Amino acid sequence: MEIRNERPDDYPAVREINERAFGGIAEARIVDLIRAANKALVSLVAVVQNRVVGHILFSPVTVAEAPENFCGVGLAPLSVLPEFQNTGIGSRLVRDGLEACRRQGCQVVVVLGHVEYYPRFGFVRAKDYGLDNEYNAVDSFMVLELEEGFLERIHGLVKYAPEFRDAEC
Repeated sequence: MEIRNERPDDYPAVREINERAFGGIAEARIVDLIRAANKALVSLVAVVQNRVVGHILFSPVTVAEAPENFCGVGLAPLSVLPEFQNTGIGSRLVRDGLEACRRQGCQVVVVLGHVEYYPRFGFVRAKDYGLDNEYNAVDSFMVLELEEGFLERIHGLVKYAPEFRDAEC
């Protein structure tokens, strides 16, 4: 398996992966809108035998109370073709994606996801650090600190890029 940066010729495969993994078009639409707005900070694909089988996207988030130089990102979506799920591809995408975010200077990553899955990467409940989200999720809204001590410097409402709201229309 190879993990690499997403390329334009991957877009149709990434759309199919998101539609099949989530059983709908919402996540695929989010990816399209984030790309069109040039807001994809990190976008990686997993390739098995020359076939794109997984994808992960990180895009900027804002926090109500954060330093001027704040770099926070949201992990969404993470998708793997159903026939390739539970093989470690998603975990590898998350680990490599987090490392890419760290290299780009991001201090914090948030995710709205499965409470049994994301803690294995170090994610913890964001509410415990004074962070809320616009979707009213509590346990499933999690945060990972990439720069030690940074969670003490941010508080309040976390907002994903407007394209997330636009995709819901």
